[in-house]
Amino acid sequence: MKDTLKPGLTFEYQYKVPEDKTVPYLFPDLEELGLMPKVFATGFMVGLFEYACIQFLNPHLDWPVEQTVGIDIRVNHTAATPPGFTITVRGKLEEVEGKKLSFSLEAHDGVDRISKGTHQRFVINAAKFNAAIDEKIKKLKE
Repeated sequence: MKDTLKPGLTFEYQYKVPEDKTVPYLFPDLEELGLMPKVFATGFMVGLFEYACIQFLNPHLDWPVEQTVGIDIRVNHTAATPPGFTITVRGKLEEVEGKKLSFSLEAHDGVDRISKGTHQRFVINAAKFNAAIDEKIKKLKE
């Protein structure tokens, strides 16, 4: 991590919602979801929050040697967003505890605030992390 990564830094990320990020596309093989309304899915919203944080963090890391993984997310989803709307994610780095990074997050679709919550990420060495995953896969095959 670079010394530029300090609590209090803020960021903003915008994303225009395509149809394939709506509820029926979350798990297209599950029939019930296919019958749900075509609005931005909570599962994709979680991914969008993670991505917005990653985009913010990468200039403050030795990317791609250092990367981050999500370790906690607590968000609500209080308004539906149809395809074509642009979601603005606003975040603030609240705390840096060693390699653990804590954020406050909010998302707005231009009409409604659709979410508010917190997220934590952990800085990893990508090569060491991937080696550990390879070892885990080997254990399953044994």
